[in-house]
Amino acid sequence: MSTAPEVCPVCGEDVPRGVAACPECGADDRSGWREDAGATDGLDLPDEEFAYDDFAQREFGHSEVKPEGIGWAWWAAAVAALLALAAMYLRGF
Repeated sequence: MSTAPEVCPVCGEDVPRGVAACPECGADDRSGWREDAGATDGLDLPDEEFAYDDFAQREFGHSEVKPEGIGWAWWAAAVAALLALAAMYLRGF
């Protein structure tokens, strides 16, 4: 087990002498104080900037999402429901 650094390499807080882990984030020799702890971030992501528009074009064939309009059947159903509610109200239900 190595000695604790003066400043936590994970969260940047001061680490008191003689502690086994950072009191702020809990980093210790196994999780962040090793020499090779910063060698990788644990993710297998590319280093370049992510281009969302290019990704959407490759995955979905188009980069813009265009919502479809409400079909005439839904408008007819809404009008029928409103007429039915108005008739029930007028009849006293």
